[in-house]
Amino acid sequence: MIWWLPPLLAGLAVAAVAGPLGSLVIWRRLAFFGDTLAHGALLGITLGLLLEINMTLALVFSCSVLALLLLQLQNSRIPSDTLLGILSHSSLATGLVVISLFDGVRIDLMGYLFGDLLAVSSNDMLWVLVGGALVLALLVWQWRGLLAATVCEELAAIDGYPVKRLRILLMLLLALVVALSMKIVGVLLISALLIIPAAAARPLVSSPQQMAWLASVIGMISVGLGMAASFIWDTPTGPSIVVSAALIFVLTQMLSSVRMKVSVS
Repeated sequence: MIWWLPPLLAGLAVAAVAGPLGSLVIWRRLAFFGDTLAHGALLGITLGLLLEINMTLALVFSCSVLALLLLQLQNSRIPSDTLLGILSHSSLATGLVVISLFDGVRIDLMGYLFGDLLAVSSNDMLWVLVGGALVLALLVWQWRGLLAATVCEELAAIDGYPVKRLRILLMLLLALVVALSMKIVGVLLISALLIIPAAAARPLVSSPQQMAWLASVIGMISVGLGMAASFIWDTPTGPSIVVSAALIFVLTQMLSSVRMKVSVS
């Protein structure tokens, strides 16, 4: 197999899934929630080292447990933004401290923090493709319910949608995508891959479905541009992908401003 094919396919798969999921994150204003999950994912690396199990499995497990815990803690008296800020930074710091205690264990910490897409193996690619297909299938299956609950949970409950189960499903899907994205863009950049393509798509569409699919396309273009920049200028791949997405975001904002001026005139 061509050496760059597994990284490219893995990156495209994550971008495709991050589009609709990132759209839901923006509509629900859960950007900081995803950031907290990403920071807490370092504890999954510690779990994988301790138990000597597959790192992807450890990340999926730790992110899922943290997502469920955050759902429960949101019912506390502590404001949500304060709670997420505390958990985000404390879990990241705890993960870094515990990892530093492992003597004789070599781990590419910078790769986990900022991603190393070019180091994705065929095995990693299979994990991402299977996990991404599962997430995408669940999103398509429950899209109407997730969208209804995002607009108004009270009306969605009246219409018969299982609002609590849909909320849990969304958090678990978000946890799975965060775990799968770890090697591609890293802990510190995962939220950017979720948010920026969806935000870039927003001013160019007229329906939620269009925004979800266009966000996937923008994310996939960002992956391609980021990998190309990495090859040409020898830049880190994960940050290059995020910079590409940010440039597309700026471009779509400019296009939106031009359209508004033309429509007004």
